[in-house]
Amino acid sequence: MIRIVTAGRLRRLEQTAGQARTRAREVQGQADAAWVRHLRVVRELTDRAESGESDAAILRELVAEFEAALRKAESAAEVLRERVRLLEAELEDARRVGRSLVLLLHWGEPHSIHRSAQDAYAYAATRGVPVNTWGPSSDRPASEVKWRLVPFTQDETVKGLRSVAVPALQGGEGAA
Repeated sequence: MIRIVTAGRLRRLEQTAGQARTRAREVQGQADAAWVRHLRVVRELTDRAESGESDAAILRELVAEFEAALRKAESAAEVLRERVRLLEAELEDARRVGRSLVLLLHWGEPHSIHRSAQDAYAYAATRGVPVNTWGPSSDRPASEVKWRLVPFTQDETVKGLRSVAVPALQGGEGAA
């Protein structure tokens, strides 16, 4: 079959082709814009992922440091618990035989506990404290005295410790 194309038909086909090319350019522009948006989103997501991975690595390092510090603190706490246990046993032994122990204060802060004043003097001497600087306790606050001894014993009436220099409560003394 042969078809004859007229000049009018040819103009209409050219118009349709021109419109199709225009539409194709519009669609291509929209596709390009969508591609640019897609690339921007991909870049932003990649940046976020990299930042998240970096943050996670930093947090892993911090967690490892905290875990190491916790293990160190737990070890130190265990040593202190053992030291307290030994001191409590020593205090209990002292209570059983009716003797007192001596608390060595350094600027008013508890420093160590000893079986006798002589043991406390000997210990302080190993710390460089001259023996001739010790004297009787004064009325000055303990925080103003470099080294001071406080003898104490366990007092069952108050369920705690009591300085030997302070008399034990009798009966209802001090009760409200």
